[in-house]
Amino acid sequence: MEWVDEGIVLGVRRHGEGAAIVELMTPTHGRHLGLVRGGSGSRLRPVLQPGNRVSATWRARLDEHLGHYQVEGIDLTAASLFAAGYAVYGVTHLGALCRLLPERDPHPEIYAALDEVLGCLLDAQLAGAQVIRFEMALLGELGFGLDLSQCAVTGGSDDLCFVSPRTGRAVSREAGRPWQDRLLRLPAFLNGSEEAPTHEDLAAGFKLAGFFLVRHVLEPRGLAFADARASFIAAVLRVGPGAVALR
Repeated sequence: MEWVDEGIVLGVRRHGEGAAIVELMTPTHGRHLGLVRGGSGSRLRPVLQPGNRVSATWRARLDEHLGHYQVEGIDLTAASLFAAGYAVYGVTHLGALCRLLPERDPHPEIYAALDEVLGCLLDAQLAGAQVIRFEMALLGELGFGLDLSQCAVTGGSDDLCFVSPRTGRAVSREAGRPWQDRLLRLPAFLNGSEEAPTHEDLAAGFKLAGFFLVRHVLEPRGLAFADARASFIAAVLRVGPGAVALR
């Protein structure tokens, strides 16, 4: 068995004296692991950093085997992410989210979304919004996407400001006003607005996506968010004027 694909490094763990087991997110073969000989050595260690994009050739005698990777760097951006501590948290969190997908199950749209968000991690405000969009996309990919197209009460599409925590459907400002303390806020950047999100918008977006990820994906598997998510959110919301604390 053999295939060639590009991939984004999600994680690496040492195996034996010099090898490493590398976890890639690929567009065609999904989240896929393989053994890299010499992967713990000085030549390949900089290539196999989480967040880097590589070209990978995978070989195995049988499809169900772990197999071996031969990798070459394409876009080695991981080193630049160390300039911003929150970006490292972001990469760790994104890798944990991708592990919620079944192994070896292709998700080309998630791969494209991951590639896009990694490209903007050094811009704190843009990175925050893109990570939220990635979380929302992952919810949809796992079959739990939110319906933000029209109000669940009136059927209209104007002034959608809330999301029902029970149904995951949008609610307009007027219809939701009597129950606004029980509803989740829908930030405008998740509903087509081209205006830059405020810190309050980012906090609301993380709360919204996090609520449904916990309810539908994490809790049923007995899981919780990794600490990297909270660290990423806290760091992003500290950047720039008007920073707020996420509650």
